[in-house]
Amino acid sequence: MLKIRNSHFKETKKDKSFGYLPSDKEVFCYKLSNKNGFEVEVINYGAVITSIKVPVSKSKKIDVVLGFETLEDYIQSFNLPNAPYIGAIVGRYAGRINNAEFILNGDKIELTKNHGVHQIHGGVDGFSKALWNVKNVTTNTITLEYISATNEENFPGKLTTQVTYNLTEENELRVDMIAKSTQDTIINLTQHSYFNLDGHSKDIVNQDLFVNSHKTLETNIANIPTGRFFEIDRSSLDFSSTKKCPIKIDTTFVLNDNDAVSAVLISKKNNLKMSVFTNQPAIHIYVGGNCFNQIKGKENANYHSESGICFEAQNFPDAPNHEHFPNAILKKGETHNHKTTFKFEKI
Repeated sequence: MLKIRNSHFKETKKDKSFGYLPSDKEVFCYKLSNKNGFEVEVINYGAVITSIKVPVSKSKKIDVVLGFETLEDYIQSFNLPNAPYIGAIVGRYAGRINNAEFILNGDKIELTKNHGVHQIHGGVDGFSKALWNVKNVTTNTITLEYISATNEENFPGKLTTQVTYNLTEENELRVDMIAKSTQDTIINLTQHSYFNLDGHSKDIVNQDLFVNSHKTLETNIANIPTGRFFEIDRSSLDFSSTKKCPIKIDTTFVLNDNDAVSAVLISKKNNLKMSVFTNQPAIHIYVGGNCFNQIKGKENANYHSESGICFEAQNFPDAPNHEHFPNAILKKGETHNHKTTFKFEKI
């Protein structure tokens, strides 16, 4: 059984109830803050970031990520025609795996299928629907843990994953993920928040985007990588010079330099910039958040296909099926380290 709560959290009053799962287990919400007035709220269902409130003046904060008011809405969002995974940690394997299968150590592994004949974002349940155990909370940091059983979604090995959200005094939200497995397995974790620097109830069409990349993964009609790359210089996908956000995109960009900024989002309306840094080989950019008029977002917002933009820092989708893609295998006893930072600045 997962340990949901202990007396330390009761004493520090850093949590509040966020509702109950169908299993009657209670979910809690935790607020992080820094001295500059930034606030981040996290729930231990899916390790979801429910809000990021950024001060834009002495008297005004804006919430720059999509989210829902209730736990029921998060649960029901997975029943939408296209589940948005709003704010969640995605795993064991983010992105698509062709035919929901791969070869590991000479054995064919057949995964659960939840995207036609393919698997996407970890399978039928995956990490985004899991109840995470809260390991530690401070004023500006929370660490959550999920233990994925051997053969969960048919992945080999018991995988223990921890995610730490750290809100720094430099207005950075640092996302650090570590994982270890009892057997060789595959792994690809990402954070799936939808950002909108104009405010979560707006659209992203007037914001500007930069991506530090010169090529993307070529994909087939099912958006499965073919194994080839597409050179994007001077194409519509070339964001190496800042330009308007696309209104429709679902593309994996190969990153040029992990020591440099990976992507930048700019709101001229709020004079706000968000820079993304990561140690991952790619960043998958997706514009969406559509709730198909079936679920309302926070503050009665109507989320649609242009409501937010995801910066899914990760390995390549379907990497286990392409030898020339970055390694996706986590060996028994080794540690997987994922680092992504979202830095907010006034401009």
